[in-house]
Amino acid sequence: MSEFNGTPHNTAKVGDIAKTVIMPGDPLRAKFIAENFLEDAKEFNHVRNMLGYTGTYKGVPISVMGHGMGIPSMAIYSYELYKFYGVENIIRVGSCGGYLEEMKLFDVILVEAAYSTSSFAETAFGYKEDLMYPDPEITAKLEQTAKEKGHFYYKGIAHSGDCFYSDPNMRKEPPYKCIAGEMESFGLFANARYLGKKAACLLTISDMKDEITTPEQRQLAFKEMIEIALDTAISL
Repeated sequence: MSEFNGTPHNTAKVGDIAKTVIMPGDPLRAKFIAENFLEDAKEFNHVRNMLGYTGTYKGVPISVMGHGMGIPSMAIYSYELYKFYGVENIIRVGSCGGYLEEMKLFDVILVEAAYSTSSFAETAFGYKEDLMYPDPEITAKLEQTAKEKGHFYYKGIAHSGDCFYSDPNMRKEPPYKCIAGEMESFGLFANARYLGKKAACLLTISDMKDEITTPEQRQLAFKEMIEIALDTAISL
């Protein structure tokens, strides 16, 4: 049996990555989490600048790695973590657009399902459903952690779109009551379903109507969501 030398997208060796991984879209947010929340964090990947680190949080080994933008990027990185590195749990910590009038910038959302018109799940695995679901156990633990820490949050269906920019005349209302728009959770949940692994997702609102956060804010200012994810991760 030949020695495992990583994947085309990840040079980590087996054992370098913890069983639970926190995944933001932005690799610089992964670096921020590693440097500000983990102890003794060590970089395990920088291929294509998709940074990944493993350290400890409250004494428990935890990894953090970026996943990039869109379902295809998320699908590559999460699939490899699950399939080749023994990862059991992934918690996405992402940014999103809020759909409800009462929502505000930096509000936290717990994703109960991801809706998409993407062909990814059917093309990859033959799944024809337009809803993919997170692991119920991790999702319940995320909600419990948020309540214990006194954090306000919304929960509901996220719309995982393929297009960040589009012709307004081509936009269609989702057939479900979606409360936020993002671009990755559907792919993550499909991978977890196919591989028999666990996934969940927290989002922070980065834009609402004419309000939008800066790149620096999106990189650095999602502390509430990150703490909920990390305090849940150590119980898995």
